Amino acid sequence: MQKLLSGKSESRKQLAALPFAQKLILLEKLRDRSLLIASSSLRRQRQDVRSSMSIAVEASPPAMPETQRLYTYDELVAEMPETNQPHELWDGALIMSPTPSFFHQEIAFRFHRALHDWVVAHNLGKVIGVPIDMVLSSHRAVQPDVAFIAQDRLAIIQRVIMGSADLVAEIVSLQGRNRDRIEKRDLYEQHGVREYWIIDPEAQTVEVLALVSGSYELVQRSLPGERASSRLLPGFEISVAELFRRA
Repeated sequence: MQKLLSGKSESRKQLAALPFAQKLILLEKLRDRSLLIASSSLRRQRQDVRSSMSIAVEASPPAMPETQRLYTYDELVAEMPETNQPHELWDGALIMSPTPSFFHQEIAFRFHRALHDWVVAHNLGKVIGVPIDMVLSSHRAVQPDVAFIAQDRLAIIQRVIMGSADLVAEIVSLQGRNRDRIEKRDLYEQHGVREYWIIDPEAQTVEVLALVSGSYELVQRSLPGERASSRLLPGFEISVAELFRRA
């Protein structure tokens, strides 16, 4: 210890004896050496951090993609609470939709009321509006805006409609154009819905499709100022302008 202190004291004396310019050069070298040591130490620390991160990533199990739960209709009824929120079952997948707009519901109500009053007056069956499930198979259930079931097929009305209605009407929404015009058209055709009304507020059209030899044929496309009529229910017709009335 004494030798060390003595050595340090001697070094200070030698440094003090140096000319001022040499002192500056020596101090500059010492500073550069200190920076070099600090930089080397920082690089080692960064490499250590990267190594530990790499090990952690390699050790983590790969993320598994989430799989959507598929239901049968009976499972859905048993597990889900009763709700007025629009929801349908497509190939076992639960599809939730936003609540329809006020205008959408106005149109649905006007068509429902007109069809209901006409059917009741002629004792032809029953008419129902949303929300009601129409169960087409164990993995397919939809909620048509309006449905008519003929008198001779009322047995399919249980807690819900267990089978295809005879006439279905859908009011096309902006976010559901593809579903109403293509997917549901194909679905109703496949399951034997005898007449399908597509009521489109944006296009201001009412299209009536009739099932002929297992395929839909366009019977009528009506505009405001015209009346849309049913082939399935001769005599039933409705004003297109009245359906789309805003006032």
